[in-house]
Amino acid sequence: MTTPTPGPTQTPTVRPRMHPLVVRLMHWTNAVAMIVMILSGWKIYNDDVLFGILHFPDDIVLGIWAQHALQWHFMGMWILVINGLVYLAYGLGSGRFRRLLIPLSPRQVLAEVADALRFRLEHADLSHYNAVQKTLYIGIILIGILQVISGIAIWKPVQFSSLIALFYNFQGARLVHFIGMSAIVLFLLVHVTLALLVPKTLIAMLSGGPRVDTNGSHTVAAAAIHRASPDTSP
Repeated sequence: MTTPTPGPTQTPTVRPRMHPLVVRLMHWTNAVAMIVMILSGWKIYNDDVLFGILHFPDDIVLGIWAQHALQWHFMGMWILVINGLVYLAYGLGSGRFRRLLIPLSPRQVLAEVADALRFRLEHADLSHYNAVQKTLYIGIILIGILQVISGIAIWKPVQFSSLIALFYNFQGARLVHFIGMSAIVLFLLVHVTLALLVPKTLIAMLSGGPRVDTNGSHTVAAAAIHRASPDTSP
């Protein structure tokens, strides 16, 4: 008798985490670079204010004097630009942005903003961003790009006079840069507040979060719940 040869065993596919290690490293690098640029930017602003009534206390700025703050600012800038380009390339190339940030409709945004104001915004499945999150993340990416362009224009106004023209003049570029900084600060405040209100989102960015199906972006747990739920269709 011939003993049948067993077929090859299939190794179960290990599903990736929602936030792979590379994403977590880039996320926290961006966060530190942003904070460095904001605090040093406030010191630079104090040296030549745009609004006479606004002056940032020395206790919350980074840099002993303006030139010292510029060194911090440039360091943060290069880290943010290089890390940001890698993040954009990864997000687009891996399909992460497509899975997490689209589709998005104005109706969804308005409805979920209303839910958030009533403290009814749900976030049970970490593998899916709600419309508010999508809007914030897309917005901060666009603002970051605008900050880089306006920052380069301010840094080298003669060499990049064509960029200055986009903002009308040098002071226009400074104003746009200041407004962009304010938007980033507001984003960070909202982002941190939401993370504290829903701690599992913060833990996910530290641990990697739930395992997901990259084809459908569903968590393993969510899929199991769906299979276990009774069919209520007629």
